[in-house]
Amino acid sequence: MRATTPLAGFMSARFRPEDRIRKQADFDRVYHARIYAADDVLVINGEANGLERSRLGLSVSRKVGNAAMRNRWKRLIREAFRLSRQTLPVGIDFVARPQTGAVAEFEAISKSLVGLAQRIARRIERVQGSGFRVQVDGRQRTGDKGQES
Repeated sequence: MRATTPLAGFMSARFRPEDRIRKQADFDRVYHARIYAADDVLVINGEANGLERSRLGLSVSRKVGNAAMRNRWKRLIREAFRLSRQTLPVGIDFVARPQTGAVAEFEAISKSLVGLAQRIARRIERVQGSGFRVQVDGRQRTGDKGQES
């Protein structure tokens, strides 16, 4: 028999396949939008996906380090996304990659991911203009006036 957890009634905390960007066409669409934000830890590209959830794609090149280091970066970014999903904007595809020379520390990655995702959401609102809606911090915002609705 499985023990119940405090999250039993809430949204699943798992990082499911539908939460991932897996197709090359989706990566190309996000990169082609040319909407990105960066800080000392991460560079994140984003584009509206028309879905009821946000998705994450990872792009960790050999420049980051050997296979063990690349896998560590991927695990930490996925975990930060999974744990901060409720504070992230909804309806956006994100592609994240480590900044050159950054150190793989969970707290820094988590803080960076949330801040950059919100910056991307605001940029998408500006670019998309009228009709685009994104949910940030539990509030619905409309792209045409940038006001809460």
